[in-house]
Amino acid sequence: MSEPVFGVDGARTEEEIRRWAAGIQAKADRYQQMQQQVTAVKATAESRDGVVRVTVDSAGAVTDLQITDDARRMSGAGLAESVLTTMRQAQAGIRDQVAEVMSATVGDDTETVNAVVSAYRERFPDPEAEDGAERRPPDDEDFEDDSYLR
Repeated sequence: MSEPVFGVDGARTEEEIRRWAAGIQAKADRYQQMQQQVTAVKATAESRDGVVRVTVDSAGAVTDLQITDDARRMSGAGLAESVLTTMRQAQAGIRDQVAEVMSATVGDDTETVNAVVSAYRERFPDPEAEDGAERRPPDDEDFEDDSYLR
């Protein structure tokens, strides 16, 4: 959008003000649309073994958690790790969706797009990148020659 030229003559100034105001309104509408679409973003991830399924909203909050009956065969620590890992995967999944929404709605404002997408990438990093290696659940079979029964 080019800058309006004011003060040349009354009719042209009035037209420039209308054009400028319409451009501002159109931009505000696009940002409102972007906000609504980002707020509606959800992502779902499932654990490798299919025991855990987590859905998160655009803020990364868990909105749905499903655990199959197969969880009975897991230790408490193993199940907790699976839930957390799957939640992190779902959270990382919202980044790409937010980037798509940003590009589709306000893509011409690259500074804003980059700032928002960067904030999501920092807040929800790849689960494998958190500590440099993929986390693995504790081995339920490793008791180092000690029985877990006393």
